[in-house]
Amino acid sequence: MSSEVGAEERAALTDSIRDVLRKRSTSEAVRTAMQSDGRVDRDLWDTLCAEIGVSALAVPEQYDGADASWAETALAVEEVGATLSPVPVFSSAVLAVGAVLASEDSEAAARLLPGLASGETIGALCWAGAAGWNTPGVSADAGLLSGTAEYVIDGESADVFLVLARAGDDGHITLHEIDASAPGITVTALPVLDPTRPLARVSFDEVPATAVSSPPGIADRIRTLAWAMLSAEQVGGAARALALTVEYTSDRKQFGRTLGSFQSLKHRMADMYVSVEAMRSMSAAAVAAVVAGRDDAARLAAVAHVQCSEEYMRVTGEAIQLHGGIGITWEHDIGLYFKRAQADAQLFGQPHEALQSVPL
Repeated sequence: MSSEVGAEERAALTDSIRDVLRKRSTSEAVRTAMQSDGRVDRDLWDTLCAEIGVSALAVPEQYDGADASWAETALAVEEVGATLSPVPVFSSAVLAVGAVLASEDSEAAARLLPGLASGETIGALCWAGAAGWNTPGVSADAGLLSGTAEYVIDGESADVFLVLARAGDDGHITLHEIDASAPGITVTALPVLDPTRPLARVSFDEVPATAVSSPPGIADRIRTLAWAMLSAEQVGGAARALALTVEYTSDRKQFGRTLGSFQSLKHRMADMYVSVEAMRSMSAAAVAAVVAGRDDAARLAAVAHVQCSEEYMRVTGEAIQLHGGIGITWEHDIGLYFKRAQADAQLFGQPHEALQSVPL
């Protein structure tokens, strides 16, 4: 796939991903994967990588990638967000690939990207400390990593860790590569609000690691990418929550009429639709800025994180109310979207921190 991808090719890519997820990522399959080893659907991930090349979209051709862009990866992230499929698209195809590309280290890219592109290697980014993402929880000293990274997405399933660590007396941030099975690494599965997004605590006890080039501001570049791509996922989830709500209110009857025929409920769902479309526009602007490498990419990604986080929570909150009592039961999927919305808002820095982190 060329880096110049047309509208028809993007539509075909979206349709292909959606078709696989429709067949392979049903509500029952998602709930089964939530209880499986590593809390991921490895078979679905293998299918998405082998048949569609989801993991290769943003990887340059010279490293066995599809040579597309983050815009195409965002399409995949949005579709996975719509189904809440427990696959490592965000951890591996976004964060791990994004960290390697941000390093601008050709040797590290040659080592890591082919495996990540094929999906045979699952990567996870170790970043946050106990206080959040502003200060890494791991430190690097003489090539040894020590400390604990919190909230590592898909840390239980990772084959390789990319680690952002504090280094030197000034605490500047450096990037490191290490095999996930290396001695001295302890991976602990964390209890989570959102059961479709497995998080882990990864501890390092003076573990030797391979240093990767770390240009100034590498953590900021990764955060910009993460927020932009997360907003795409939030769009997919909010759109699906709206669709579930419209479907439910169209079928459910009260006082001899379908719920969806009541004017007040129509207005509420119309407001939900406006929120979803506003999210879509803001996310598209942030992703486009990242793809183009524009100076305003960090600002737009921060705004997208704020707007999409708040609107996703609002849309799913409304969806819960419009579903009534069934909306708060474990059996109905709308509760999973509500939990994902709450959890997403805390990733890579809370919304109020986002606005303080970049000049507006």
